Amino acid sequence: MMVYRHIVMFKLVDFASENEKYEKFVEIRNALETLMDKIDFLRGIRVSYNKNPAEHWDICLENDLDSLEDIKAYGAHPAHQAIVKGLIKPAIVDRACVDYQYEKK
Repeated sequence: MMVYRHIVMFKLVDFASENEKYEKFVEIRNALETLMDKIDFLRGIRVSYNKNPAEHWDICLENDLDSLEDIKAYGAHPAHQAIVKGLIKPAIVDRACVDYQYEKK
C-alpha cells in the first residue's frame, strides 16, 4: 500500500529556559495529536522533540496520508488551522516541509 508522509520541522522562538521550550513543545504535540480524532483521512501522526542542540530544528511532525490531495486538505482543515494560527505560528521562527511517497508494509 502506497502512502504519503508529510514531514514538517519547526524552529521554536527563543525561550527563557530549556524547560519552557520543552513545555511549548508538549503543548504543540498534545494539540496536534488530537487531530487523529478530528480528521478522518489522517492515517498517522508523530510529533517529536529534537534532543540534539547542535541542530537547527526543534520539532518534527510526521503525518501519514493517502494522497497529495489529502495533504492539502489536512493543511486547510479547520481543526489543523486553529492549531497553526493559535499555537504554532506564534511560537516558531522557521519551518521546513517535505512530502514523499512510500510503500507501507
